[in-house]
Amino acid sequence: MSLIKVIGNKTMAALAVIFTLFSSTAVFAQEAAAIAKPVDMEPVYRSTIFYVLLFLLACLFVAIVGKALKVYELTRETQGKSQGINWDLINAVLFVIFLIVGLYGVYFEYTVHGKMILPEAASEHGKKIDQMFEITLILTSVVFIATHIVLFIFAYIYRYNKARKAYYYPHNNTIERIWTIIPALVLTVLVLMGFLTWRSIFHKVEDPNNKPLSIEVTSSQFQWDIRYPGKDGIVGKKNYKLITSTNNLGIDFNDRNSQDDLVADEIVLPVNKAVRFTLTSKDVIHSFYMPHFRVQLNTVPGMPTYFEFTPTITTDEMKAKTGDPNFHYILLCSKICGTNHFNMQKVVRVVSEKEYEEWLTNQKPYLNDGLRKAFNLPVPVATPEKATDTAATASVKTPAENQLALKK
Repeated sequence: MSLIKVIGNKTMAALAVIFTLFSSTAVFAQEAAAIAKPVDMEPVYRSTIFYVLLFLLACLFVAIVGKALKVYELTRETQGKSQGINWDLINAVLFVIFLIVGLYGVYFEYTVHGKMILPEAASEHGKKIDQMFEITLILTSVVFIATHIVLFIFAYIYRYNKARKAYYYPHNNTIERIWTIIPALVLTVLVLMGFLTWRSIFHKVEDPNNKPLSIEVTSSQFQWDIRYPGKDGIVGKKNYKLITSTNNLGIDFNDRNSQDDLVADEIVLPVNKAVRFTLTSKDVIHSFYMPHFRVQLNTVPGMPTYFEFTPTITTDEMKAKTGDPNFHYILLCSKICGTNHFNMQKVVRVVSEKEYEEWLTNQKPYLNDGLRKAFNLPVPVATPEKATDTAATASVKTPAENQLALKK
């Protein structure tokens, strides 16, 4: 073969072009690697636009493949050839593949993410809610899996076939009765379970000998204000018209029940003691949400709402159960109430009755000197420091004095 024929050969020319491009790319890559520093791609992988572009690139790839296959089919059609690809069979096989992948996805969600659905219930009514949730989830999962297996298998078995004619089957009373009566009965049972569970939570018979602990929680953008009752055990009244810079909750101190109320930075609850929350809002609708106690109720401006429950597991016990020394119950807002909604949190502690009483004695009264003056209430006279020091010194006796007192 002469040199001119070798150069003019298309295959050789194509190979030469590929070799030249490969060599040039390799050289440029080596130079770039020698000059450039390694780039940290982590911020790129975490950005939303990266995945949007990746999705668009995948769509473009599918479109190009689809166009190429369309050209292939049109070419065979113009040449008078039979259909090159049996799309009916391919679609049927894809249905089966999708079914298998989907069932594995269901299995994965149950075994991996299923453990993340809800933490262990730490309240009496929480067990009832979990039981209702599990029954509903099992029933719906069985129906979901069974119907999708039938759906995709039918799509595979009854794919288009020239040698087979579809049977016209417009109506069957028996089948319609079955798929109407059975779902109706199942849904009726689920609705009755939910209704009875709801009534057991919100319609409690009040026991005068064992009244629940009353706590008032006021929501606002973006915080929770906690008010505990004083020795009288009653949280006093409040009025939004009384809200000032010093009285930010609008508490009415003309009501004697308000004068001994306490303000707290956290929610502390005694274990195995019924607690009744009075929920109000100063601005927009928030949602009082404590997932471990299965408590969730909206706080609505101008309309107090109530939720009563009994915590059953202390914070220390839950730390031992979870193996997390930093564990704590938490109060969240589950309404998207503004820009700082995510930061609307409050720590909740469940302790023994003794620890609760000790904690309660260290809380400050809401009624301070400024509010006393504003409501024309008597301001207690402060004891001079010197007098206090003298009294403290006088009350302390030396060991010799104590011995003399004992002999007497």
